[in-house]
Amino acid sequence: MNIIVETIKTLFILIPAYIANASPTLIKGKHPIDFKKRFGKNRLFGDGKTIEGFIFGTIIGTLSGFILIYIYPLINTFTNVYGFSLPQLNLYTVFLISTGALTGDLIGSFIKRRLNYKRGESILFLDQLDFISGMLLFSYWFVDITLLMVIIMIILTLILHRITCIIGYKLKIKKEPW
Repeated sequence: MNIIVETIKTLFILIPAYIANASPTLIKGKHPIDFKKRFGKNRLFGDGKTIEGFIFGTIIGTLSGFILIYIYPLINTFTNVYGFSLPQLNLYTVFLISTGALTGDLIGSFIKRRLNYKRGESILFLDQLDFISGMLLFSYWFVDITLLMVIIMIILTLILHRITCIIGYKLKIKKEPW
């Protein structure tokens, strides 16, 4: 039962991060967040990271978190029946979760450019976990996250990232299935 409870708690925290990370693909931003500046011979982040995408992802991720905050009393009434409570989120923490996820994704892109990977090329684990790392870095001190929850985040994200990327590719939202 403990692993199921921890998985539910983990998903509750991850929803704004997942939504923030996926949202920029829905908007075709025209203004690169790196302003086409280079670091060495490569761009800082590349054309795939835009100001519009970062702002949109932050807003949508935060709004999804706001919905979770709004329905928290209803959900928590249900979970209390089973003897546990979900983590308490607020507007500040869901903003940090969303912004952290997108910042982690930017850092992952920065690393890929330094290693001479082109836009769309995949690096196992970095592509799947960069946004989780950023989310944890930004929100860890404000959200009750246990080591077991971090392990669950990694496992869930590796599985869900693959599934959602394939779906995005099939729907022609993504250019690559990773």
